[in-house]
Amino acid sequence: MEINLIRKNNKFNFEAQNPSGQTVELDAKPEIGGEGKGFRPMEMLLVGLGGCSGIDVVNVLTKQKEPLNDVKINIKATRKDEEMPPIFDVINIHFDLYGPLNVQKVERALALTFEKYCSVSNILERSATLNFTYEIHQ
Repeated sequence: MEINLIRKNNKFNFEAQNPSGQTVELDAKPEIGGEGKGFRPMEMLLVGLGGCSGIDVVNVLTKQKEPLNDVKINIKATRKDEEMPPIFDVINIHFDLYGPLNVQKVERALALTFEKYCSVSNILERSATLNFTYEIHQ
């Protein structure tokens, strides 16, 4: 895995590119001169968590032949602002799942995601408390 970043201005705006050519912009917080031209690095960690866990949940439910029509993920996190560096303290991730889904299979998919498959959650839970919730919308 390789990611390359280039600086886009004379401040803190960077563009990251993966080997497939997709890009995402990053920027610093305004308090130190960021200009709002991209995600902040800690936000990118939460994006990674949402993407990793979302992919895993969809994959497990698909393998279980569950009729998942859609999924939306909301992540809220707090940081240990009194520490340096101010790492995440608590991360709450909520899944809104759409379709006539079996509750037991959804719970199994979420358990497998966070206990076994999602490497991003495995890394983050070493320093933060991760909580996940879900709601099924028929």
